[in-house]
Amino acid sequence: MEECRLNDEESLMYSQFCHYIQLDEQKRRATMHISRKPGEQIEVDWAGDPAKIIDPDTGEITEAFLFVGVMTYSQYAYVEAFINEKQRAWITAHVHMYNLFGGTAKILVPDNCKTAVVHTKDWYTPKLNVTYHEMAEHYNTAIIPARVRKPKDKASVEGTVGNISTWITAALRNEQFFSLVELNTAIREKLKVFNSKEFQKKEGSRWSLFHHEELPFLSPLPVTSYELADWKQATVQFNYHISLEGMLYSVPYEYIKRKVDVRITDRVLEIFYNHNRVASHKRLYGRKGQYSTLLEHMPPDHQKYLEWNGDRFKHWAQKIGPGTHKSIIAILSSSSVEQQTYKSCMGLLKLASRHSESRLEAACEKALSYTASPSYKSIKNILSTGTKEPSKPDAAKPTKNHYGVTRGANYYGGKGQ
Repeated sequence: MEECRLNDEESLMYSQFCHYIQLDEQKRRATMHISRKPGEQIEVDWAGDPAKIIDPDTGEITEAFLFVGVMTYSQYAYVEAFINEKQRAWITAHVHMYNLFGGTAKILVPDNCKTAVVHTKDWYTPKLNVTYHEMAEHYNTAIIPARVRKPKDKASVEGTVGNISTWITAALRNEQFFSLVELNTAIREKLKVFNSKEFQKKEGSRWSLFHHEELPFLSPLPVTSYELADWKQATVQFNYHISLEGMLYSVPYEYIKRKVDVRITDRVLEIFYNHNRVASHKRLYGRKGQYSTLLEHMPPDHQKYLEWNGDRFKHWAQKIGPGTHKSIIAILSSSSVEQQTYKSCMGLLKLASRHSESRLEAACEKALSYTASPSYKSIKNILSTGTKEPSKPDAAKPTKNHYGVTRGANYYGGKGQ
């Protein structure tokens, strides 16, 4: 002001400055009413004021958080209490809400809570929580998160939260609840009254407007309700398994040391690589360290190892000869547990590649002539001591020499005589 006086300029007092600023700001505060279509949108959020649950044994007070879902057109509300605001409670609340409404809307508008939006730095490209996005796809609805600190983006639910705090939380404040079931039963009774209450500035109630004008426009529910799934990351180990919660599940061996995404439900565990499902298992429970292994996930040599059994050894030995076949049968029956003899059977049959099938067959025949129960060691000793192959006629065998001197007359100067 002093500088204005020195320069012969008109100055403004602080109060006048604020007055003109306020007049200018009012021009920028224009609001727009957006008419919503029936069945178009649902707004969801957590209520600010929690309810109370008392432990009947210790008297400890536990807070219960209220989930609020509102049909934007009719203002028809759904409320349910949960012990926490975690992912499982958030998804379960949506499933119960859809079941109560009897259908789904085209658009779902949540707040920017962590159970809905993972990354909120860029409002134009929000990153949705994977499980929440999967649930929305199951119900064929689109998620459009509200902007951060912009309550007008979900004005219906914000207004209903205030009303819920008055009609339900405050009404139940003087009552005592000893379990979550008791609390939700009381909430449902209060909610019926809240939805049936007549509007002050228009005809009808939330219940009548929803059932008469909005319900017919909702999309039908899917055949089965969404099953809550958790998503985790895991690395495929060298034994082509991933470890989750102490259990091990097989993955095709080609993905060893790759990071995979795992979708876990109460019944099924699915494994994805680059958004493509590569394995699926029934979820294991109970003792830790259990394996769920599919044969097709193993390398070929590992598959062959599992395929060894008595019948395969017998079939292999039969191709070599009857003596080898009898020897294998004798070795398989030499132990009360057949699997204990598999190494001996494998060692015996591998002798054919070290020597020959005919020599192995001859050794087995010779061993059977000594005992009806030959062992791998006895047959191996026979082969090592020089059991020869059976002689075969040779067409190129030279004729018998009738002369005593085998070198011939020419060698001794006989000149062919």
